[in-house]
Amino acid sequence: MSDLPWLVLALVAGVVVGAIYFGGLWLTLQALPRSRHPVLLFAGSYLVRLALMLGVVWLVMQGRWERAVACLVGFTVVRVLLARVWGKLDRDRTSADGGADRDSHA
Repeated sequence: MSDLPWLVLALVAGVVVGAIYFGGLWLTLQALPRSRHPVLLFAGSYLVRLALMLGVVWLVMQGRWERAVACLVGFTVVRVLLARVWGKLDRDRTSADGGADRDSHA
């Protein structure tokens, strides 16, 4: 049987775990200013997200490096797409503020 369906499944798993990983990072960053223990929040979030990502990659690959690569490609695609979307949102927010955030640091 061809390994192509497994590679597609690994790619999709990478996209899903990437969305969860980076969504969790975004939620963590939003919660940091309100947190009483920001270091613990950030470190705990990182460890949970990392364990999830590594666990999914390990389960998906089943000893085949090609599946691990496909999973990591899906993970990376989500990272690139979210960085572009969130970067555009940040640029739009900054331009709507008239650049006030950047001017206050000068």
